[in-house]
Amino acid sequence: MGFEPTSHQRWEEVFKTSALGLYATLPLYNYTAMKREFSAGGIVYKKEGGQIWWLVRRPKMNQGYRGNAGWSFPKGWVDGGEHLEEAALREVGEEGGVEARIIKKLPTLKVFFRDKGETVMKFITYFVMEWVGDLPEGPGWETEEVRWANLADSLKLLAYSNERELLKKAYEMVK
Repeated sequence: MGFEPTSHQRWEEVFKTSALGLYATLPLYNYTAMKREFSAGGIVYKKEGGQIWWLVRRPKMNQGYRGNAGWSFPKGWVDGGEHLEEAALREVGEEGGVEARIIKKLPTLKVFFRDKGETVMKFITYFVMEWVGDLPEGPGWETEEVRWANLADSLKLLAYSNERELLKKAYEMVK
């Protein structure tokens, strides 16, 4: 990302609010030594039959998977040398089985979790995307199921509250 707090600055001073403007209470230890990960993905929509449909996916559980088994939007790690937009479009193809075009970047989420005893700070950047078409090969091996759902059903399906909040923002952009 190119930004590092100074030695006298702690991450809790840098991130006083979350991407959605909610106050985040952060522990008083220095986040500069924490492992960081960067992911990008898409909140893909299509307009059909007078409605807006949203692409959600459920991951396939495999030995290396460390996330939630619930429904989410397609997303994944940003590969070395890759721009966020490129990673997001690639992940939408790989995990969602669709081709899409970027409409607008949403606020970056910052989440914290534990992995093998280590705290990880993860930055997730989503883009609102418009569906262009289905890929002939469909979703890749990481996806158990994809579904097009209306707003109400998508909000019920999504496992993460921060993704539900981003979906509401995306809906306001495209309605």
